[in-house]
Order: sequence, then C-alpha cells, then structure tokens
Amino acid sequence: MAEAAKSIPPSEIIAVKGHRIACDGGGGALGHPRVFLEMGEADFVECPYCDRRYVRSGSPEDPNA
Repeated sequence: MAEAAKSIPPSEIIAVKGHRIACDGGGGALGHPRVFLEMGEADFVECPYCDRRYVRSGSPEDPNA
C-alpha cells in the first residue's frame, strides 16, 4: 500500500511587498541563475531552483503576520 505523499516545508520563507521577485539563490557563485517570479494575485510563489517561498507581507501565508 502506497503511503500518502507528505508536504515538504520550504527551505526558507521570505516576506515581500511586491508581486514580482528576482531570486538567484542568495549563494553568490553557489546560487543559481537569476529568475524572475510573478506572484500575481496569489499570496506566495516558490522558486523552482532553490524552493525558497516568497510570501506577500501581511498575508495569511506570512509567518510574521
């Protein structure tokens, strides 16, 4: 019997005010190519390279709200 897939928490959660985010992994030469992520109307977006989660500041996804 297959076990239900478990949700893996994001590696890092970063609260942002804007809806367009640039992510380069934050590791300088050890990071990844810079990608621009569009949040749109959602409360968060995740980087496909490093799994950082960018959340809209003050939204239900914001751990500091």
